Amino acid sequence: MTINVNAIEKIILFGDSLMAGYGLPQEKHLVIVLQNDLNDSGYNFKVIDGSVSGSTSAGGLNRAEWSLSQPDIDLMILGLGANDMLRGISPIETKKNLEKIIQIAKLKNIEIILAGMIAPTTHGFSYKKKFDNIYPNLAKKYNLKLIPFLLEGVALNPDLNQDDGIHPNKKGVVILSITLQKYIIKQLQF
Repeated sequence: MTINVNAIEKIILFGDSLMAGYGLPQEKHLVIVLQNDLNDSGYNFKVIDGSVSGSTSAGGLNRAEWSLSQPDIDLMILGLGANDMLRGISPIETKKNLEKIIQIAKLKNIEIILAGMIAPTTHGFSYKKKFDNIYPNLAKKYNLKLIPFLLEGVALNPDLNQDDGIHPNKKGVVILSITLQKYIIKQLQF
């Protein structure tokens, strides 16, 4: 499906602390940086923040109907699952929740870019394999653009993360914004 660039009004970032700007001043939050980057590239989209720090896929599902009922949302970047993985929540449960969020968005005619996560081996190799497969499987099933790993180029790089080693710092957010912008532009040609 191709989206008419002139028809896009709003993009919602629907994720957790990785998208919500945890630990950063507001002007360095991903929603602001991405908005500025898109504007600088000549796109007149409004980027809105639908992310909540600490949110799991279940938390996202609980707020999806309300959050996605805002008028004129045309595109959602769905970036949930990291907290599920950190807490060892069953990948089956995470997949069900993400799938329901996707279905809610589709019923509202909102296009979706799925931002994937990759699990470490903390919970074992079996868990990692099941978790890592959630995102490509959902992208394939629903014909979605997939960002294979939201934190690509940022994760495990101390220069791009806050002292906790998990959340992107100001430089890391710039990298995330570049990644998201690339996929948003690809979505316009999808």
